Formats: sequence, C-alpha cells, structure tokens
Amino acid sequence: MEVRREQFRELAETLVSYSSYPGEERAVQTWLRDRLSDLGFETYTWEPDAELIESHPSFPDAETLELEGRPSVAGVLELGDPENGPTVVLNGHADVVPVTESDWSGDPFEPRWENGRLYGRGAVDMKSGLAACVFAALAVEEARHDVDGRIVVESVVGEEEGGIGAATAAASNPYPFDRDAVLIAEPSELDLVVAAEGSLMKRLQIYGESAHAARTWEGESVLPHFERIRQAFIDLERERAERVTHPLFEQFENPWPVNFGTVDAGAWASSVPASLTAEIRIGVAPHETIAEVEAEYQQRLDEVVAESGWLSAHPPDFERFSVQFEGSEVNRKESIVQSLAQVLRDNGIEPAYEGFTGGTDARHYLEADIPTIVCGPGSPDVAHKPDEFIEWEEAIEGAEIIADTVETYLRTQ
Repeated sequence: MEVRREQFRELAETLVSYSSYPGEERAVQTWLRDRLSDLGFETYTWEPDAELIESHPSFPDAETLELEGRPSVAGVLELGDPENGPTVVLNGHADVVPVTESDWSGDPFEPRWENGRLYGRGAVDMKSGLAACVFAALAVEEARHDVDGRIVVESVVGEEEGGIGAATAAASNPYPFDRDAVLIAEPSELDLVVAAEGSLMKRLQIYGESAHAARTWEGESVLPHFERIRQAFIDLERERAERVTHPLFEQFENPWPVNFGTVDAGAWASSVPASLTAEIRIGVAPHETIAEVEAEYQQRLDEVVAESGWLSAHPPDFERFSVQFEGSEVNRKESIVQSLAQVLRDNGIEPAYEGFTGGTDARHYLEADIPTIVCGPGSPDVAHKPDEFIEWEEAIEGAEIIADTVETYLRTQ
C-alpha cells in the first residue's frame, strides 16, 4: 500500500526539527495535533495523570518528574462502520534523549539529508516511525477498501523516562471507545519485537569513616567494600545469565546485565573516602518480576555485609530509584502479531521474532490486556548516538508495511 511520500518526508523533517527533550514536548505536540487535524484526523489530547504516575510501581521517584504541560496527542480515523470493527493504535513517542552538540557533525535539530539518509536527533528514535504511523493510517483510509474500524495514531510523551504518556493512556483510556491492539513503531529493522527485558534501578550507598590521607589507617575507606559488593553482583550477573533463560535472548552474551552507571565517592583528595553512592541498572527477564530479582541482589548484598564487621555495624542502603518496569511478552498467536507476520511474508521478508534488551511502552498496553507488538523502521544501533540517522527507503517500506498490517488486521477481526 503506497503512502504519500513527499508529505511523509516533510512531516518527519519537521518533527526532527523540534528539540523535544523530556519535559519539553509541548511545542512539537501542539504542532502535530494541528497537523493531524489538517490531515482529517479527529484529535485527542491528554496530560499525564499525576495521581496515577505517583502510584504506579514504575515511577518510585515520581516527585522528581515534571508532569505538567506535557500533552500526549492522538488522531483518530474512522473507517466504514467503526462500531462494527476493531480499533488499532499506532503508537510513537515525541520525546528524544539529550545531545552533546560538540559530538555531532552539525546541528542535531537541523534535519539534513545525505546519501538517502535523514540525520537528526530523533530521526530513528522515533520520529520517522511516528510519521510512518500517520501516513500508514492515511494510506488505509485512502485505499477505500471495505473495512470497518478505527485507526488511532498516538504520539506520547516521556517514553525515555519510563513511558509517562503511555502509562496514562493505557491505564486511563483517553478515548470514548475500547482499543483492541497496539503497534509501536520503535526502530527494530522491521523485526517483530515480541518480548522485552525489564529494568530494576537501585541506588547503593556505603558508609565509611573519614581520616587524613596521611593517616589512612585511622579511617575506613568505602572503596574496598564497594569493590567486594560490585564483584559479588558481577558474579550473580554471570550466574543468572546461565540459570535464567529465554529462547529470544539466547543470542545475547549477557542477557540480564548489571550496569554500574554512576559511582560517586569521597569529598577530598587528602581525605579517606567515607561515603559512596552508586546507581545500578539490573536487567530483568520477561518472565521474572522486579521483586524476585531485587530479592536475589539483596540477598547477595546481605551475604557480603555479613562477612564484614564494618558493614555489619554500618549497613549499606540499597533502595529503588528512577524508573522500574517488568519485562513484557506478547503471545505470537495474537491477531496483530499474525497480521504483521503475514504482511512481511507477502513482502518477501521472513518474520524475525526478537527479544529486546531495553524497555518500550509496549509493557503498559500489555498490562492493560491490549495485545501489543513492536515493529518499526530503522536500526536501534544508532539510536541515542551522535549523528543519529534513518535510511529513508526503509522508513518508506516501514510505513507501507504498517499500512498493510492495519488493513489485514481490520479485515481479519
């Protein structure tokens, strides 16, 4: 199914031109809502539900999030008799991760074309995918085939912060109708992402005793204690990689990694470091709960503490912070998955079912019992990197495949 190529290109360019960092999405969302209206969509807008976010287990530090003035927007197209058919949501996010401009070859928010690629922050993650959803929906409408139902194109905020807009949409439906399936066009090289890893974020704080650097024996450095804890966690990571298995994650050398993302210790070069704070991200398999994994790491920490007289007397703190989420997995027998797989086969592409080692907004919709698949154009390998880009022919192919998937899905329900 063909899409409006020139308008697709223009929409993607304009989306990329907005520096829509987390908390700064309002301008691009306002522009997109108006553009959707111009294109014939009925539009909806919703803000993050502060009470919902604050009580949601994914956001233990909700008070640190900026929630006001961050609209998510959607456009709805009705086909045939919409009450006689299903509703499929095409989802993308408007926020992008921050940039260090000196690492880029040019202005990250000045879209540029080079050798068939669109460059710019968000070009692949995921403004081209969002634009593909818009024109896929329009292509289905313009085909004027005999199908009933609704297509919703959804642009949410705060995906990079754990899915603020999607969590609200999934848990408190912003539409006056039910949703039957969701396709999220995150970059996957058009592979079918049917499972995703969860994430446990923990902050470790260790306490020692300061002393003059010329008399280190009078103090208690936190560094040896940290190294023992770090090594114990690395050992557990290795054990879990062998013990906790999932067929879609066997390709990864380290499927449930532990990453010590930040470590801050000491206050002065001439003083024994008496405090250390480390922020740690721990991978969670799709079939595990955060609580189960947290308990494993807590037990391993307790073992290290029990072997140390100092740590037993001055126990470390080990608390959740930032964003938490369970892994997720959709049943391959769901109609939206089967429809997409069939369209790929029809286009000469053997469906590749994949597990993703990061998180996506799919989990929020799956938690709301809405079958959700992740599949979109572009490579996740260049997401979040300097000189982010998407191969434009793949973006077009992705939009056309999404359009065919929506029509196939609507016909088969």
